Amino acid sequence: MGSELVPVGRVGKPQGLDGGFFVEGGSGRRDAFEAGATLYAEGEPATVVAARHGSGGRPVIRLDRKVERGAELAVARASLPPLSEEDEFYVFQLVGLSVVEEDGRLLGRVREVLEYPANDVLELDSGASLPLVEACVRQVDLAGGRIVVNAGFADPQ
Repeated sequence: MGSELVPVGRVGKPQGLDGGFFVEGGSGRRDAFEAGATLYAEGEPATVVAARHGSGGRPVIRLDRKVERGAELAVARASLPPLSEEDEFYVFQLVGLSVVEEDGRLLGRVREVLEYPANDVLELDSGASLPLVEACVRQVDLAGGRIVVNAGFADPQ
């Protein structure tokens, strides 16, 4: 069932005495952390029984069962809302795509998408890191399995 789940955060440090905790690296999808929502913790379903926002606007939630700190929190892929624009994508869909420069030079495959305050960064299996910004990324072709980037953003190998 792992491929049917999409990570939306991790169990962070405890908050309060009732079993609540901060969600680390929480998705921008606020409805995933609302009371009554179903999350998957350690691959097993859990219901959010209490939710609020803590310091820095980070979600603080309590589940209907105990989960270990650091456990991945996920939602069912089928529960994701459909994207409204043709050029929209979910970040998790980028993992595994080939990354090529406009001249066709293969830079590698996306190993991970890292979240930073200014912008997300594509971490490639070749060791290269590319900013997920319009000046760098020219095209995301999900159907073709590739991302086309502007030349000059990756160091020559």
